[in-house]
Amino acid sequence: MKQTTLAERHEIMELAQAGLTDREIAEQIGWSLPTVRKWRRRGQRQGRSGLKSSMGRPPEGALSTFPTPLRETLRQWREAHPGWGPKTLHAELRQDPTFKQQKLPDPSSIGRFLREQGLSRPYERHSQLPEAKKTAAQAAHEVWEMDARGYEYVPDVGVITLINLNDRFSHLRLLSYPCWLGHKRCQRHADTTDYQIALRLAFTDWGRPQRLQVDRESVFYDNTSKSPFPTRLHLWLLALGIQLTFGRPHQATDQAMTERSHQLWDGQCLQGQQYPVWQTLYLTLQQRRQFLNHTLPCASLADQPPLKAFPEAAHSQRPYRPEWEAELLDLDRIYAYLAKGRWFRLTSAVGTFSLGGQVYYLGTEWKRQQLDITFEATNQQLHCHDEAGQLVKQLPIQGITVDNLMGDDLAFIHLPVFQLALPFDWDSQRVLRLFKIVTGTT
Repeated sequence: MKQTTLAERHEIMELAQAGLTDREIAEQIGWSLPTVRKWRRRGQRQGRSGLKSSMGRPPEGALSTFPTPLRETLRQWREAHPGWGPKTLHAELRQDPTFKQQKLPDPSSIGRFLREQGLSRPYERHSQLPEAKKTAAQAAHEVWEMDARGYEYVPDVGVITLINLNDRFSHLRLLSYPCWLGHKRCQRHADTTDYQIALRLAFTDWGRPQRLQVDRESVFYDNTSKSPFPTRLHLWLLALGIQLTFGRPHQATDQAMTERSHQLWDGQCLQGQQYPVWQTLYLTLQQRRQFLNHTLPCASLADQPPLKAFPEAAHSQRPYRPEWEAELLDLDRIYAYLAKGRWFRLTSAVGTFSLGGQVYYLGTEWKRQQLDITFEATNQQLHCHDEAGQLVKQLPIQGITVDNLMGDDLAFIHLPVFQLALPFDWDSQRVLRLFKIVTGTT
């Protein structure tokens, strides 16, 4: 008989706490109304520990009522063919003459048998990042879009990708930043530091937005996990008071304005043009931005340039300077966000698990266990629960510091003197960009 999982019972409780009726919850998650009502009531009466199921097989274990030869055959098949799942094993039993006249277990029972025998593949449960409700922008700098254009070779400069930022309401062209990827071929990809420098440049000119929308590239969203933890770039934005929202997977139309801007910047500054060095290309993009925002008519704005249609878009009134960043970063914003989340992790053979690139140790007695992890904002502790909902251990969260969020590029601000090695590599170019903002030079 099919049973609800611990994650599904938590989902029932969360939807109930959000105000949904039992019938609405049943329709949304696909369970019957009596099942939803049962777990909602139990959770309200007993809390998290009440979500543990009292159902299950007798102490003898799964398939204990079936003949020993059948169980041994399943074990041997699985050990010889680790890729065979419960459905495949069930189909093999059906066609095996040895068991032709016998009652056979169904695939779900075979699956429970494999788990009990330690022969099942680890399964990582799903959860989603807490995300602000997506609403249409009602004012300038309420929602920005950011995306990187496909890489392109520019003679004498190298391979670049343009990181483009646009304001969704006013259609301002906030920035086009030429991120360098290699000399003759793509040797790297735009990383967190590249996006941070692009955003810092845009924040300095226009102020901070309320919200930033991006796609699901791994620098923004942990695509490697079914229960993702916020990336460092995400946490940095949260600490600056900027919500991060994500477009739907494989839906480029969610970033339609920025997708169109890729073609605009290509036609304005790349097609048919040559630049002796990277700095010349960067300055050309900066100068052309002035033309696009003050002079070029925009069809979506009744053929007016963005800053003529919305002069108030000149600044968001949420100021930013690189030298202020340490004071602007508020870790309590991160803690409040993490307190809304939940993550599922399987521990390793030595009782460790990874969250946000940080490794945590529970102990060998908790090896290969499924954990349900929450965060307590008041003491900055991760609460690790077992599958039954019982608290296993509390661990202090790691990596949430101002220095870690800022990265290395702003370290020079606190130094009386600094010297960059010649010739300037790409990392040095990024530092020079920030230095020129701080000193007011060009």
